[in-house]
Amino acid sequence: MALDVQRYIGKSTGNSRIVVERGPVSNFAKAVKDDSPIYQDAEAAKAAGFTNIPAPPTWAFAMANWGVFPENQPKSNADGNPMAEIIQALRDTPGMILHGEQEFEYHRPLVVGDVLLSQGKVTDVYQKDSKGKMMTFIVTETVYSDEKSGDPVVTARFNLIHRAR
Repeated sequence: MALDVQRYIGKSTGNSRIVVERGPVSNFAKAVKDDSPIYQDAEAAKAAGFTNIPAPPTWAFAMANWGVFPENQPKSNADGNPMAEIIQALRDTPGMILHGEQEFEYHRPLVVGDVLLSQGKVTDVYQKDSKGKMMTFIVTETVYSDEKSGDPVVTARFNLIHRAR
């Protein structure tokens, strides 16, 4: 696959505004089989030292699917999101696309009521040979910051892998 790796590094994957709501957070906790009362009851969460119901640790992976409302989004980037172009190039090459690593670095607890602004970018694209097959790795990082303070709340790092046939 002829993917110009240097071309994508540092490119923005876009910005978004995410509202963290109780229903989705509580339902996500149930879906991942975490029955801790801190995810269902604000008083239990406060008794545990949180300012409100916290989001489960992997919530950052799914939150953009629950709390991004079109009317609240910032203007899109003029350059667009390079991930669509990268993924299309990978799809055009026979092989498998896999979700590689996922990592979350919490700077403070993520809680119901937070409004987050995200800024994402491609941090690395590289290729390796694996038993005669080319593997392409795409690494992105998204920083979610508190809308009011501007302080980072969580940084999500994601690794997508394509293994050519």
